[in-house]
This record gives sequence, C-alpha cells and structure tokens, in this order.
Amino acid sequence: MIPKTQRRIVLASRPPGEPVESNFRLEEAAMPEPQHGEVLVRMMYLSADPYMRGRMRDGASYAAPIGIGQVMGGGGVGEVVASKHATLKVGDIVEDRLGWQEYAIAGGANTRRIDPVIAPISTANGILGMPGMTAWFGLFEIGQPRPGETVVVSAASGAVGQVVGQLAKMAGCRVVGIAGGAKKCAYVQDELGFDACVDYKAAGDLGAALRAACPKGIDVYFENVGGAIYDAVTLQMNTWGRIALCGAISQYNHEKPEMAPRLPGLFVGKRVTMRGFIVSDFAGKYDPARALMGEMVQTGKLKFREDIVQGLENAPRAFIGLLRGDNFGKLQIKVGDEPAGLPHRR
Repeated sequence: MIPKTQRRIVLASRPPGEPVESNFRLEEAAMPEPQHGEVLVRMMYLSADPYMRGRMRDGASYAAPIGIGQVMGGGGVGEVVASKHATLKVGDIVEDRLGWQEYAIAGGANTRRIDPVIAPISTANGILGMPGMTAWFGLFEIGQPRPGETVVVSAASGAVGQVVGQLAKMAGCRVVGIAGGAKKCAYVQDELGFDACVDYKAAGDLGAALRAACPKGIDVYFENVGGAIYDAVTLQMNTWGRIALCGAISQYNHEKPEMAPRLPGLFVGKRVTMRGFIVSDFAGKYDPARALMGEMVQTGKLKFREDIVQGLENAPRAFIGLLRGDNFGKLQIKVGDEPAGLPHRR
C-alpha cells in the first residue's frame, strides 16, 4: 500500500564553504500522484556525487542551482509502484535524476528501465550509470590512450577513477592511481590491477612519488581532484599529452579559488591538450558503451566497489564526508528494500 506522505531532504540554506548538516532539512511531504505519462517510483538507492556541491550555489554553472526549500537533486534507482505510462509498468526498476526523497515522479525522456539480471540495481547509479559513462567517455574520447602509454588517474578508488584505471589497463597502458590512504591504494593495486598507486596523504614529496611511479612521464591524466595534485601531475606531462578535466573535488568547498602555478609555457612547449567535459556531452553514445560495460561487469572483467549508507536521514552527513574523501567507492544512500526475487538482491 502506498502511504499518504513521504520524507525528503531539501536544501535549507546555501553553505559559504564546507557544507554542514544544518544546510539540509529532512521534512515530510504529501505523496505525489502520477499524471498521464508518468509513474510513481519508490526509491531504493539515492546517489551522492561531487557535482551536487556546485548546485548548492546560486551562481551560473552547467547545471541549474537547487532552490532553497527544493529537494536535493541527484540520481536514484527505484521500483515503479503506480503507473500512467504507456510502457513503464508497476514492478519495473528505473533510474533517473529523482532527488533525495522516498518517492518520486518519473517517466520523462531520461527515465531508464534497468535490467536487474545484468548487475545489482545499485550499479545504475554507479558503474553502469553516470559515473561509468563519465569514465568511459572522458578516457576514450578525450584521453585517447594508446598501448604503452602512462595514464594517471586521481581519486583512483572513487566512483569514476576506479573505472577509468581498469579501462586504461584494458587499452594496454601503464596505469598509476592517486588515492588517499593505504587501504585505498591497496585496493587500487591489488583488486583493480593498477600498476602503481601514490598515496598523496603519505607521499611527502608528491612530485617525487609520481616521478618514481611514472618513470617515462605521463601521457594521459584523468583529473578528478584539482589543487596540489593537479599541479604535481601537470608538471610531468609528456609532449603531446592529454588531460581530461572531469572534476576538482578538492576545490568545491573553497569560497575563493586557490592560487596555482601558471603553466601556459609548459603546455605550449609540450603541446599538451587539456579539455573539460560534461558526461551529457556524449549522451547519444551511452547505449553501446553501457552495453559493453555491462558485459564486462557480468563476466567479472570490470570490478567495482560501492559505499552504501543506510537511511535517508544520513544522506547529508554522507555527502559532507564525500567532499572530504571519506567514502570508499561509489557513495549511495539506501532508503528502501529491494523487491524479493531480484537476481542480485543485496
């Protein structure tokens, strides 16, 4: 039976720097009702991603800001419990940008039906969702790795980085990750098969640690962090190197940009290409890429790790931790039980 009310988390105030839990508010709201062409979704897994920090600001960006009092935006996976849609039926598992709430209305062009036979349904928020697509297209469309080249990935144990490194290994590259902490680095090397991993928290001289791990220099850099890590990597780029700018999580809570080295001369002399991208730039190519990655996940060729936090009320704290690097793998919030009988039920 569908309840009459549901819980949701809204943006209560805009943080000037690092978010705190009081910037969010857990509230009860009336249950939405689907109209013609829509479905009501009972949420099971909510996604927490670094880009959401930018949407908490009231400023120009590639994504519209979240309004005060509006539901925190983010991806989600859930079960259709009521339908007025032509093709989506009750019991279907779907993914869409549905926000931090227990129930949501879906059914638009971006609502995607999930096949639970391929992998756990939570992967629709991760390796087979936006982060996985980000890794695939950032690496292959922008990084364009060639066999024998050295690829460096920051935030290597995170939702995007862990996928980038594995794909680069399959492309015949030497892959070096950068991560924070011995456990994350051990996972990156021992489980994911990276050739090396630099622990930026313990390295001391990060530049020297990178030189040791990348004796032939760096051909491709997949950037997720920014700041001092970006500075250290870019100084070691090879001629004709490529940099895919995916994110800069170390900078998201700063009120003002950090001062940084000025590198135009270095980039000109080495003819380095640097390009920022948004994964939706490649939306028309998602389906074949996702099909290939789904096969890799099914066969165990492509591995993944998820960091699942229980309870909607814990989403703000988990998100704040994500921005500090506390998560280990793709961060998700579990807010509802999976239906009985799913092949990969958690």
